[in-house]
This record gives sequence, C-alpha cells and structure tokens, in this order.
Amino acid sequence: MGKEFLHTIDIVKFRNAFPVSDTVGIGDDFFVLDMRYDSCLDVLMHPCRLDAYLAFFCIGGSLKFSINLREFEVGENTLAVNIPGNILQVIRLDETGKDNLHFVVAAMSREYVSRMHIDVGRLFSEGMTLLDNPAVTLTAEERKIAGNYFDLVRNVLTSPLLYKRECVSSLVSSVFYLVAGVLSRNIRLSAAVSAGTGNGTTGARAVFDSFIRAVTEYHTKERTIAFYAGQLHMTPKYLSRTVMDASGKTASEWIDSYVIMEARNMLRHSDMNIKEIADALNFTGQSAFYKYFMRKTGQTPGQYRKNE
Repeated sequence: MGKEFLHTIDIVKFRNAFPVSDTVGIGDDFFVLDMRYDSCLDVLMHPCRLDAYLAFFCIGGSLKFSINLREFEVGENTLAVNIPGNILQVIRLDETGKDNLHFVVAAMSREYVSRMHIDVGRLFSEGMTLLDNPAVTLTAEERKIAGNYFDLVRNVLTSPLLYKRECVSSLVSSVFYLVAGVLSRNIRLSAAVSAGTGNGTTGARAVFDSFIRAVTEYHTKERTIAFYAGQLHMTPKYLSRTVMDASGKTASEWIDSYVIMEARNMLRHSDMNIKEIADALNFTGQSAFYKYFMRKTGQTPGQYRKNE
C-alpha cells in the first residue's frame, strides 16, 4: 500500500477550522455545523484527504469542488456527501456571492459510524456510486424531510435530555438511509440520461470507480496501466478503453493527475527536498522526476515551489 502524503484533515481539525460557526455535537465524534463563508474555508482550497463522513446541504450561494479530481457544482438546495479517504478540494467559490454562502454540515468520525453497526459499503454499493453521484439537488419534499431531521438532531443535542448520544445515533442511522434513497433517485435519473445518450455503460462506470479507488491507494508507488489492470484482473487494453469510455480521459491521464497532485502538495506543504520527493513518489531518481514534472506542468519542481 502506498504511503499517504496528502494533508489529512480529520473531524477534529475540520471542526476547529471553523471556530466562529454555530456548532453543536457529541465530543469529537459527531457534530452539526451551521457554516457561512469564513476565510477558514480556504483550508480546503488545496487538495486534502478528509477523514470523516460528511453530509453538507447548501442553503444559499454556490461553490465548485472536486472529489478524487472529479469536479462537481454545489448550489442552493444541493446535498453532497463525502466518505473517509476521498481527496477533496474546493475549486471555486462564487466571489460575488460569498455573503450568501450558507451550508449546514453533519460530520461523523469513522469510529462513530462503526459503532452504529451500519454496513455503509453495502448500503452505498447497491445500485449507487458515490464517486459519480456525490451531490444531488433535493426535491421540495426531500428538503422538508432533511430539514426536519437536522432540526430534530439539533434540538436533541441542545436539550437537557439523558441518553442524548443514543438518541442521536438512532437518528443518524436513519439519516444514512435517507441519504441513500435520495442519491439512489439521482443515480436512476443519471442512468436514464446515459442510456438515452449512449455515454458510458453501468459496467464501464463500475470499472472506472474501481480503477480510481486503486489509483487513490497506489499512485505514490505505481504509475503503469499494467499494474492497475492487474489489480482489477483485466488486460491493460480493456482497462484503457473502458476508462476512456466512462470518463473521456485515458487511464494514463488519470494516473498522471494523481501523481502531479501529490507532487504539488509535497512541494507546497512539506520541507522535503526534490530528491526526497522523487524517492517518495517512487521515481528512479531526481532527474526522472524533474523531467516528468516538467513535461506534465511546464515548470520545474523548483520553479513551482518558488512560485507557490
């Protein structure tokens, strides 16, 4: 397994990044945050691993974000979901509408979710792919139901009731099924559109999702299509064709994007020298990394570090 170098933000760091926000929660395991624009949001302007389950609902404003290098737009009445380990980045904020930016965020640690004994992987694998569908615009009825859930959780957390943790755990368990149902509706609509346009089969998207998960895990050590094809038990030719069909980009382009993203983060945020970065990314030497980075970005590693 490749060593992770991207900056990782856990639920505690995420909560502490927004000290002025209205927040209620249970220790460091679970909280609901009423978030408006804050300069602290800039912490997410660079790619990072967000090690928490998040459900965030946009009440006002808009922003563009990426999950594992795939971009999505989040606007008013949009519900978006993140699962631990994803590489998250805010790509663009609506500069003219910062004052209107308003999100309600529910965040849960891995440990909190595991104690609820929900098979999250199974729940979100039966007919739905969070990589393709992390955000969906809610219908009026879904907005009302989601709002009632958030209000009930907040009321329990701010009450003097005993067994608040147990009450909230039961509510959150049902929220997972609510979110799964909402995303499932969106996925069925997306599948219908794809069927009508002929853009990518369900099988191709499943292969692509597996490919991206493997690249996320191994890109600091492996850059060949043959390696990833072996991981997925298919030929390099078939993998290349399927990834192109599903995403419009080649497998090599996806691998290179992850490697360059990792290199940029190390150049920007670490004290590692160029040779150490080349070693960390499993290049044969500093010269090979130099040429690779120059070819992909138009800058030398040193120039990129200086300009940042």
